[in-house]
Amino acid sequence: MKKVLFLMFAAASFTFASCDSPKENAAEQAADNVEAAGEAKADAMEDAADATREAADSTADKMEDAADKMDGAAAPAAAPADGEAAAPAAH
Repeated sequence: MKKVLFLMFAAASFTFASCDSPKENAAEQAADNVEAAGEAKADAMEDAADATREAADSTADKMEDAADKMDGAAAPAAAPADGEAAAPAAH
């Protein structure tokens, strides 16, 4: 019996809730517009943040590559296998 009364109450609630006034519809539409504008702004900010991250990663990669090239150019000559000291390189 309680279930039947609850279902009848729920059905009546939906019936009254669906009767929106034009003023209420306008207010809901305005709220939806504000929400949509906020979402668009947030999406634009996320895109800008992603672009900044990608640019920083790219710059860091280029700097690391340049540092690796410097290390490769300045690498010391391998020591002789028999343990003798290597002769200094002529400059």
